[in-house]
Amino acid sequence: MKKLSITAFLIVSTFVFSQETKIKPESSRDKALLVKTDHAELDAKKKAAEEKAKLPKPYNPKADAQKDIDQLIAQAKKENKNIMIQAGGNWCIWCLRFNQFVQTTPELKNIVDKNYLYYHLNFSPDNKNEKVFAQYGNPGDKFGYPVFIVLDKNGKMIHVQKSDVLEQDKGYSLEKVKTFFNEWTPKS
Repeated sequence: MKKLSITAFLIVSTFVFSQETKIKPESSRDKALLVKTDHAELDAKKKAAEEKAKLPKPYNPKADAQKDIDQLIAQAKKENKNIMIQAGGNWCIWCLRFNQFVQTTPELKNIVDKNYLYYHLNFSPDNKNEKVFAQYGNPGDKFGYPVFIVLDKNGKMIHVQKSDVLEQDKGYSLEKVKTFFNEWTPKS
């Protein structure tokens, strides 16, 4: 009798519990909120696409990246400069924003021009540059894009920098980027 009572209690409890946890239909208010979110997301994507269309496209998927980097190393030795590799692609809004930020901010452009040879290493479906990225430990796989690879004048990797720590709002922080560039200038 005791077993029968316990079994009955478990069956009834399971039935009651299952009735209470059924998903309730969405109210019209919930649906309205979802529609608003979709519109906001679509508007944000549209604005990003418009911004991306206006920005310069510095990445060349057809470039022979290894040959380009080898030439930069030879030039860096002569000019006593480090090499700044900005890895990413023309598909990446944050990559394009960073390039634009550096090119249009005289203070940053001066630091870069004085101390670095700058290269945009393409990563895209057209050209993933897998062999080149492998030499540097595939930092894009670890950190996303853009990611910065700093080489000394001899081509030795001396630093990899994630970009998110340089961000501020929908762009980049002047002070953080300036500090990053200044930290990896060639040592005399």
